[in-house]
Amino acid sequence: MPLEHTTTRGAPAGDAGAPSASGGPIYEVLLRPNRSLSPQGFVVVIGLCFGFMMIPLIPLLGTMALWAMLPFLLGAIALLWYFIRRNTADGALTERLVLSDRLIRVTRHNPRGPAQEWQANPYWTSLTLHATGGPVENYITLKGSGREIELGAFLSPEERAALHAELEEALARARATATPGAS
Repeated sequence: MPLEHTTTRGAPAGDAGAPSASGGPIYEVLLRPNRSLSPQGFVVVIGLCFGFMMIPLIPLLGTMALWAMLPFLLGAIALLWYFIRRNTADGALTERLVLSDRLIRVTRHNPRGPAQEWQANPYWTSLTLHATGGPVENYITLKGSGREIELGAFLSPEERAALHAELEEALARARATATPGAS
């Protein structure tokens, strides 16, 4: 699941600005790309490709042509294996957003490379949904502390719109209790 809510607290629906006594995060979500190929699916894909690629070799059994063709077919299977595994590793990308009364923090864990972090005061943070004109439909940006970052660019347009609505509500709750100090 691309959106994993780990914490959501706050006031009941009728009392949108009341602070919570716990002092913890108001909103916390872990974003990850959708993974459509499970480990079992990987085995099935490799097995089916291997089986279908071996069918043309049946007439060549017992001939030297079999040994001429076999390395190329096995190489194609090996490349398919490598690129599917590489795609799976690239899907290890995650973005964690934690929103409290005084701080909003986004940490992006890249599959290859260091983690990137951004934080700002939620009172001064602006959230924008670019319905058109961005690199993708329903592009979400957060702006604060002199920087503007993208959020969830790997999500579907519908997921980004839902995330925007949730985050807008959570920011409103945080601003109701936040101190407008510089950050």
